[in-house]
Amino acid sequence: MAIDLLRARDYIEHFLRVQDKRGKIVPLKLNTAQEKLYGAVKRQHEEGRPVRIVVLKARQMGFSTLTEALLFWNSATRKNVNSMVLAHTDEATANIFRMTKRYYDCLPEAVKPDKLASNAQELVFDRTNGRNGGLGSRIRCATAGGKGVGRSYTLSCVHMSEFAFWPGKKMDTYTGLMQAVPDLPGTMVIMESTANGYDEFKRFWDDAVEAWERGERDGFEPLFFAWWEMEEYRRPVPDGFTPTEEERALQEAYGLDSEQLCWRRWCIKTNCGGDVRKFRQEYPASPDEAFLASGACVFDKEALVLRRERAKKTAWERGGFRFTLTEAGKPADIHWEANGAGPIRIRVQPEEGKPYVIGGDTAGTGSDRFTGQVLDNTTGEQVAVLQHQFDETMYARQMYCLGLWYNRALIGVETNYSTYPQKELERLGYPNLFHRLKEDTFTGKTVEAYGFETTATTRPLVIDILKEVAREHLELIWDDATIGEMLSFVYNERFRPEAEAGAHDDLVMALAIAHYIRPQQRTKRAERVEPVRKRLSEQYRNKSRKRR
Repeated sequence: MAIDLLRARDYIEHFLRVQDKRGKIVPLKLNTAQEKLYGAVKRQHEEGRPVRIVVLKARQMGFSTLTEALLFWNSATRKNVNSMVLAHTDEATANIFRMTKRYYDCLPEAVKPDKLASNAQELVFDRTNGRNGGLGSRIRCATAGGKGVGRSYTLSCVHMSEFAFWPGKKMDTYTGLMQAVPDLPGTMVIMESTANGYDEFKRFWDDAVEAWERGERDGFEPLFFAWWEMEEYRRPVPDGFTPTEEERALQEAYGLDSEQLCWRRWCIKTNCGGDVRKFRQEYPASPDEAFLASGACVFDKEALVLRRERAKKTAWERGGFRFTLTEAGKPADIHWEANGAGPIRIRVQPEEGKPYVIGGDTAGTGSDRFTGQVLDNTTGEQVAVLQHQFDETMYARQMYCLGLWYNRALIGVETNYSTYPQKELERLGYPNLFHRLKEDTFTGKTVEAYGFETTATTRPLVIDILKEVAREHLELIWDDATIGEMLSFVYNERFRPEAEAGAHDDLVMALAIAHYIRPQQRTKRAERVEPVRKRLSEQYRNKSRKRR
């Protein structure tokens, strides 16, 4: 059955009543944050898609209220609609059911559907005498964690409330629920939650964000709502108010005004016991603030959060290198090809005569991606990033091409989990590979070897170098994904720096290696040197003309 969401808003704001923060029963009028969520629901429906939305939010923004209103409207005005709400505690379930029952009790008689009595926390819209005309729809509220919850129904609408705080195996419950919802237009699933550290909700959110950024529109749309999007989160500005350095950074990053900063100060002091870390989790200004790692971040988390907001606005060209292979299996006719799904992101194209370095991390335990970080060695600034689920051969070939493209950059690839990419670069005759000294286990002599080896000595060293870069020159790091990994790079219980459980650190380690190997590359621009990039492009064009 078709759904008219314009009529839905009229119905919600004209007929539904809520209890406001003063305890009064008032009409439900959408605030700015609720309007944003409603707009996303309406847009997905108008595109002819099933509504699927995951909401990461600050406290007390009214998303449960609006989601329940949408479920209620669907169930109280349409036939054979089964709706289910799952909350994280029995108390939360009872509160949501009371809100739903209030919606019904306050309806004008002219629009109130017949209701069967129900013993559970459930409203059943049907007629008791069996006559035709009953809706045959229902809304059921339950607590997550019960066995088989939702499995006996075919569900049209589902509200997963405070998913991050569900007990037990969250994803098992989620999977069972989703099997009950047909993948059809007219159905609606909204998951909403505040953050609860690095858990299943964090991974669900990250997956949704990554898919959405790739242009995939058949899954959950991620919507984040910052505390400053609420109109009421303001307080009068006292005489002599002066923002702190941190507050000025927030103003610049998010466009906050003094009334919002005053509310933030008050809330930290009064509602969060003076704990700014607690405020960031309960009232985040960005998704990065919401998800607090269980371990202490190796880097300055607050500085990274603000840096990432700027990095997200940075333009990158995405693509990869195309080439043919010689009989010896060596890339030839190399050229750059822009591609929105390509493995390489370029912020700054190579400049004539400039020296570059590339640090590489190969896929191994705890990681399923090959990475490369390209630095301008005159400044240490990040100019390009390689990241993909390559096989080892393709990784070596892309690194080979990337190095040539950046003026025969110095390449240092980690060799612990596999030496194949390094050996392949050697076989291809790459002209500028990082070398280290090691002891020959047979002769006992010190010899030179190519590639970067992570050891109990070198790992702390490269991480310390990156810590210093992040502390003194964070402006050198531009990649959103890299900063994201730095935010989840923490000290474990043995005080060893590593990725938080479920997170990655391959971009972090590639960047650390890149900074470590910089001394083996010159730091000044070479004069009157023809860019390798220009020569490669001309070779490709000339051969293309011959083929034509």
